[in-house]
Amino acid sequence: PTDAFAPYYLGNFWYANRQYTEAIEAWEKAATLNPGFATVHRNLALAYHNKQNNPSKALKSLEQAFALDTRDARVLMELDQLYKKMNVAHEIRLGLLEKHSTLTEDRDDLYLERITLYNQIGNFEKAKQLIAERQFHPWEGGEGKVVGQYLISHIELAKKAIGEDRYNDALELLEQAETYPHNLAEGKLYGAQENDIFYLKGCCYEHLNVAEMSKTFFAKATVGLSEPVQAVYYNDQQPDKIFYQGLAWKKLGNSTKAEQIFNRLIAFGKEHMDDVIRIDYFAVSLPDLLVFDQDLNIRNKIHCHYLIALGYLGLNNGKWPEAEKHFTLVLDQDCNHLGAAIHRRMLNTAVLID
Repeated sequence: PTDAFAPYYLGNFWYANRQYTEAIEAWEKAATLNPGFATVHRNLALAYHNKQNNPSKALKSLEQAFALDTRDARVLMELDQLYKKMNVAHEIRLGLLEKHSTLTEDRDDLYLERITLYNQIGNFEKAKQLIAERQFHPWEGGEGKVVGQYLISHIELAKKAIGEDRYNDALELLEQAETYPHNLAEGKLYGAQENDIFYLKGCCYEHLNVAEMSKTFFAKATVGLSEPVQAVYYNDQQPDKIFYQGLAWKKLGNSTKAEQIFNRLIAFGKEHMDDVIRIDYFAVSLPDLLVFDQDLNIRNKIHCHYLIALGYLGLNNGKWPEAEKHFTLVLDQDCNHLGAAIHRRMLNTAVLID
């Protein structure tokens, strides 16, 4: 009767067979009999969140699980994911991961969250350094994640260099962004769109008064799919690539084409704001870890506000307050939306848009 493992294992059996109420009762009994057993608190956290829709109760259990065993990198990863889902401040999350930086090195996904947080707070140089220091490995569900942070760190440092009139430095960073080093453990997808890289290269050559080169890269930046989609999977067309297509058309003097693209982003966002999203049973390569259940309809609304914000940002005709409004709506619901954070900063860097 005093054995905590019997109800713990019974809880595992019930949970595996979708008897969630019985599983939670069994695990709670195990936790009462042995409060120092970290794994049962971790299991309860997932059950409280995903089956009882009680994030605060889940967080308490997961914090207790990690406090009981601070050597468990998986629980640290899950705790950080729950903090992320609950919009905990970047500085708090980064502080936790830095406190256990040795533990983050046990898992690529956890190490990458640390990198992502440096990109979130604008320390792109540190993110770039951490990426360069690690040999990553492919993992199911990790497609595009390491590459994504590699690109963000390089592209944002290039934007910074452009803002400081260091155009050759910017070009070097953009060249690096076009070639994925071996340590990322992932090659470039066939047909990967690099409209942002080409557009920024065009800006560099424009400022260097190399007109032919600037036109060449602006033209390359207009190429590719320009129809917005819901972007459920990591290899779906991303709206920021379409945004840079519009900017490139403006640079080439075709404001009509540019406005069509920006207005298309706005129209898609408004039209699909209330869509009901379902994921195919055989779906792979989802863009987020799925430890904790997500409301896909809320994520869709966030995505639609992001599209609208990019559209108004590109129009640049007195519509920037609208862009600011929709970027804020995105970040209020998901403070970890890097695209919104990065492009909202462009409201203050007209040199990249005009």
